[in-house]
Amino acid sequence: MSGPLPEISAEQRKTLEQFRKQMDGELNDTHDDYFLLRWLRARKWNLDAAEKMLKASLKTRAMWNVDNIEKWDAPQALREYLPYGLMGYDNEGSPVIVCPFYNFDIWGMMHCVTRFEFQKYLVLLLERFMKSAYQQSLEHGWKARQLVVFFDCESLNLKQYAWRPAAECVISSIKQYEANFPELLKMCYIINAPKLFSVAFNIVKKFLDENTTSKIHIYKSGVDKWQQQLFSHVNPKNFPRCWGGELVDKLGDPQCKSLMIWGGKLPEDLYVDQSNQQSDKNFTEALVSKGDKLKLHFKVNNQLNNEQQPQQQLLSWNFRTLDYDIKFGIYSVDEKTGEKRSEVPLGTVYSNEMDEAGFISTRPNTTYTVVFDNSASYLKSKKLRYWVDLITDEEEGISELTAQMDSTEIVGKQ
Repeated sequence: MSGPLPEISAEQRKTLEQFRKQMDGELNDTHDDYFLLRWLRARKWNLDAAEKMLKASLKTRAMWNVDNIEKWDAPQALREYLPYGLMGYDNEGSPVIVCPFYNFDIWGMMHCVTRFEFQKYLVLLLERFMKSAYQQSLEHGWKARQLVVFFDCESLNLKQYAWRPAAECVISSIKQYEANFPELLKMCYIINAPKLFSVAFNIVKKFLDENTTSKIHIYKSGVDKWQQQLFSHVNPKNFPRCWGGELVDKLGDPQCKSLMIWGGKLPEDLYVDQSNQQSDKNFTEALVSKGDKLKLHFKVNNQLNNEQQPQQQLLSWNFRTLDYDIKFGIYSVDEKTGEKRSEVPLGTVYSNEMDEAGFISTRPNTTYTVVFDNSASYLKSKKLRYWVDLITDEEEGISELTAQMDSTEIVGKQ
């Protein structure tokens, strides 16, 4: 896979070539020069910083299992109620994404899916948009590999984002985007912003790169100045009539609901009891005493599958605490070299409000330690209900296998 590049200086070309050499062995055929260029630009051509950022992202992509993400059977709530639509391309070939954001029921969504599932679905959509953009770039040039995004926030209820799980999900998703999809945004239009939107955006933009922020244009409710700028590079014939364009769907609907996912309030029959998603026998209950830690150790051997090929294993988790938050993290130790790595940085998770779920790829001949850390609490013990296991990544998706837990111990503060 290769594609067109913007003009760069001879010195920048040399840096790009050096970057590819330093990343040799970690890249695949889809990682062309433009892909590498995004990371260099995001780190202002600092080679070491770009390498660190890209390596961290490749690790995250393995956690999302991006290479097989299209095989994932995403929850119905995401497929049918997350509002968005790909409404053609601008005059440079860039995909135009439209989102009636006011129709997004984040309260309902967080009762239907975990934050991990929500973010994984966003990754799935972004991967699809990037593939479409790449195909457009073969005809229109490198500028087609960026996205134009349009949000309508008319009558948006910002109160639902005062709910901690909703706020945590939004901020975490933005951080994931910035860390893993640099230089992807071409232009973002946010229209009909409510009065308090600027307050919320000032909080959110702390997690955005300055270059990203410079591409976001916000227009308050009742202002239509955005139309002149948008239609200077987007053909009105390909844009829904309800937003000033000329497009209607086959039913004559100016909102073009048949051409996109319109969103709406999620029905309660899609709600999931996240405290009991799996059978009780798969979960373990524990009390992490004040000042203590709960450590779970998993040893990954060099196992072979039926074709005598190395079998990839994933370390997966799903847990919830009662009443209080807790710190969670994972580190690994290579049995041959003794090298210790942080796989999931230790940090506070609000698992008392929403299930915390996820997984990471593992390496053979390595021991992984999952840590539930209550050492900073001197007054409160934490009740924990968890499921942590090694599972295999198979062609048809991820299937659960019997845990390879070596030992479980509660240790004092170290």
